[in-house]
Amino acid sequence: MSDLTPDKPPAPGDTAPRRRDTTGLLRTVLKRLGTALLVLLCTATVSFFLVRLSGDPVKILLPPDATARQESVLRASLGLDRPLVTQYLDYLWGLPRLDFGNSLVHGRPVGEILAERLPATVELAAAALLLTLLVAVPAGVFAAMRRGRGSDHTVMTGVLLGQSTPPFWVGILLILVFAVWTHALPASGYGTWANLVLPAVTLAVYSVAVVARLLRSSLIDVLSSDHIRSARAKGFGPLKVVLRHGLRNASLPVVTVVGLEVGNLLGGAILTERVFSWPGVGQLTVEAVSNRDFPLVQATVLFFAATFVVVNLLVDLSYSFLDPRVRTSR
Repeated sequence: MSDLTPDKPPAPGDTAPRRRDTTGLLRTVLKRLGTALLVLLCTATVSFFLVRLSGDPVKILLPPDATARQESVLRASLGLDRPLVTQYLDYLWGLPRLDFGNSLVHGRPVGEILAERLPATVELAAAALLLTLLVAVPAGVFAAMRRGRGSDHTVMTGVLLGQSTPPFWVGILLILVFAVWTHALPASGYGTWANLVLPAVTLAVYSVAVVARLLRSSLIDVLSSDHIRSARAKGFGPLKVVLRHGLRNASLPVVTVVGLEVGNLLGGAILTERVFSWPGVGQLTVEAVSNRDFPLVQATVLFFAATFVVVNLLVDLSYSFLDPRVRTSR
């Protein structure tokens, strides 16, 4: 008979469900952190060995007429004559202390060089993300509310063009129009808001298209649900229904994509920084690859990987605050 007795609801002062929620959230965080560390370890290992397949950096650092003795002396001074396993273990030993070694080209600690270039990349990515949200969210909401009408088709056509156009081509086109023809904005440089406009727009075009398209699809699904019909029956206006009742429920997939786009903005900044000569981590990565600067390449690759890992972790944890159903299912 006891199996047929329904469970008693928790008492008003019972803190057991809350304690279970906290324990489940903590377990999830620890699991994600463990996965993140494993991903970073695999990234560091793969980048360490793959970058050494590009060739000998000594050939680039020395002039073409250098003797074999000069090459061996330089290789020994850079520590490249040691066994590969020893170099790998030294590299792993320095990672917890954020010691990435010294740049082969610059002769300075890689951490210092990365710290100098990081603010420019963060500034560019932040501007592109802000521009993405300011354009994509209103466009997605507007297209969902005007579904099937001419304005919806216009927005979706623009989204399709933005999603199918290569960012580097957008950058070149913007330079041609706003820097060469009209002289309204500088084609390159760093330090003022005018220098930031063109690269930020170039970087945001694809993200705007992705976020607006997903938000429209998600909102259309939510607006056909029962609680939206109930809100409309209460006399709420269309805009209030969308913003107050629909947008939050449609935000979970959008938050996921926005989180991924943060990593894409930082990683995609490589080509954009190259086109606009923006002195960020992307430009630094291209220079390091060209010079076969092993420690610098390893550090930049690990930086981009860590960015994706951290953003994905934050996105996953944000689900618990956006949707209580996720929090109770942990």
